[in-house]
Amino acid sequence: MSAAPVEPEPDPESESGSAGAGRHRVEPATGEDAAAIHRLRRSLEDWMVANGVEQWRPGDMPLQRVVDEVADGQWHVVRDAEVGIAGALRLLWQDEPFWGPDQPPAVYVHGLMVDRRRSGHGIGTLLLDWAAEQGRAAGVGRFRLDCRTTNPVLRDYYEGYGFSVVGRKDFPTFSATLLELALT
Repeated sequence: MSAAPVEPEPDPESESGSAGAGRHRVEPATGEDAAAIHRLRRSLEDWMVANGVEQWRPGDMPLQRVVDEVADGQWHVVRDAEVGIAGALRLLWQDEPFWGPDQPPAVYVHGLMVDRRRSGHGIGTLLLDWAAEQGRAAGVGRFRLDCRTTNPVLRDYYEGYGFSVVGRKDFPTFSATLLELALT
């Protein structure tokens, strides 16, 4: 599931907002990154609980799952000299649990994360821009993600980026708002 605390507009001195520009760039995660990605996730889970944000519950993602997803090439990161991994996301080419069979083809983002020390530096926008470009390069026309229906701030962030709500998926323990952006 996608989640990242809302961040203000990018600081023009930090990066230009497009993948590969400025001092930050998106790159594939390596096996050595799995523990750092997991620590970032845990720190954001704790931050969300402390701030009353309903998105991820502490401990829901085991380290081994991150290790396996990194090995599968799903995780991509933004590195920062001071904080290490400043942001991360999972890029997927199908997401049946949330979206069902993929018609038409789309690119999906899950687990969008920005280190709180880099919130407001445009890292989330950089990651979303990069993912959208991956979809365009692959020739898919849709960019999809989700957030919990109990997280209106994150929904507003995604809608501010340009996504539109296109549905809802109910699970036994939560409901997700489905958001989509046309890439054409």
